[in-house]
Amino acid sequence: MTIGSKITLLRNGVGISQEKLADMLGVSRQSVSKWEMDQAVPQIDKILQIADIFHVSCDALLREDIEIKDAKRQAGKYFGTDGFRGESNVGLTSMHAYKVGRFLGWYYQRESARPRIVIGKDTRRSSYMLEYAIASGIAASGGDAYILHVTTTPSVSYVTRLDGFDCGVMITASHNPFYDNGIKVINRYGEKLDDHTTSLIEAYLDGDLAYLGITEGDLPLPTGERIGSIHDHVSGRNRYIGYLISLASNSYKKLRIGLDCANGASWSIARAVFGALGAQLYVIGDEPDGMNINKNCGSTHLENLVKLVREKHLDMGFAFDGDCDRCLAVDEKGNVVDGDKIMYLLAKRLKSRGMLNDNTLVATVMSNSGFVASLDKLGIKCIQTKVGDRFVYECMQEGDYSIGGEQSGHIILKKYATTGDGLLTAIMVCEEICDSKSSLSRLVEDVTVYPQYLKNVRVTDKDAAMNDKNVLESVKSVEALIAGNGRVLLRPSGTEPLIRIMIECESEEKCREYADTVAIAVTEGGYAIE
Repeated sequence: MTIGSKITLLRNGVGISQEKLADMLGVSRQSVSKWEMDQAVPQIDKILQIADIFHVSCDALLREDIEIKDAKRQAGKYFGTDGFRGESNVGLTSMHAYKVGRFLGWYYQRESARPRIVIGKDTRRSSYMLEYAIASGIAASGGDAYILHVTTTPSVSYVTRLDGFDCGVMITASHNPFYDNGIKVINRYGEKLDDHTTSLIEAYLDGDLAYLGITEGDLPLPTGERIGSIHDHVSGRNRYIGYLISLASNSYKKLRIGLDCANGASWSIARAVFGALGAQLYVIGDEPDGMNINKNCGSTHLENLVKLVREKHLDMGFAFDGDCDRCLAVDEKGNVVDGDKIMYLLAKRLKSRGMLNDNTLVATVMSNSGFVASLDKLGIKCIQTKVGDRFVYECMQEGDYSIGGEQSGHIILKKYATTGDGLLTAIMVCEEICDSKSSLSRLVEDVTVYPQYLKNVRVTDKDAAMNDKNVLESVKSVEALIAGNGRVLLRPSGTEPLIRIMIECESEEKCREYADTVAIAVTEGGYAIE
């Protein structure tokens, strides 16, 4: 077995592209390709790095008589599409958080003798507990933890990149109830962590030290001056606020804007940003108490914002989720403007300025078919990925596309950010309203929307329900009834024990009827939780 074939096996086993491995090694992708085709051999320093990355010995790489087995480890036990999620002190404990911190403080010593890791959190009661645990773990492994305090996920991404941290951590469960929490790990480029590193974290959480190349004991505990430290870094959050303000080229003094901060991470930042831009503000969801995050407010409960816009005769309203990586809007008439319509508005804006790369937008399979057809009329192509802003961003990276997002309000503007940013999205919508001298309702009136209904069914086993013969037959029967005038989408939630049934067809009544048909099949299969 040649060294080239071993590199290929190891790389594919943990889901790393040639480009990613090249970046990790500081070489060109062409170099990695030549190694894997046995047209060249890595220099000894690169062999040492490769052995370190994949936790194998140099002998195992160099000796053809030693075979290497597939390095892939079962992923997803703890980390889903949006980080490590679980009910606080049930599925996600302070010990989990401490061990994540221990791993990060140890792992990044390969790149920095004293790793620097920045931490942010949302307003959940348990976020403070988890923040202290992660920071303690980082310091115990010899890293330095920098605390941003209550802040948004996109701000952690921004500060990680701007201030040159080895990685970032955001403690949040996004739009979930307060009793849930989560840990998102962000790489030095402000992006979600790769599958390989995630698999290593999971191995440590499971006590599989051999997978990390450690033969006995635990991760080393430094002593004396090598013990890490913990620092306040609220200045990083303030720089993020300044960055957002700098992106606006208009004054918002004539705009009457409602904000719903979901009693979450944006509760003070949103007011600071839009207040500095001069807007006349009406803010709700800005009184967090640790237990009211997302409770009847924010982007998952728009009724209060709709009421506020109508009663106060506002020009628009914006609703954010718990960690402010998504944004939905309400127009001056009180109509909801979802992520599809916001993406339409922003893609049209970019195209008119020659800034829409390849005239292409990236969305997910959850986007409305009418939205895709409306983009087509503008000469804008729409690529649809699996659900999850991670998949959207990966597609944007591969094609160098300017904008992508989800119907739920995760919208990524690549020129400005590497993740969805609710405040950035709201600013760009305001910029278009000011520049076009038009209303929000007028800017999105050309978007065709087919009736769409989403039904969530809580289940005992997502995979079993998704592959049940009778459930699949019910989907086929509904597709036959729709007869091409809509669609059926059945998918598991990436963060909760839910099956999501999405129907598009000619009427909302039929959508509900067809969704119920599939839901009944799930229930009759014994998978539904009452």
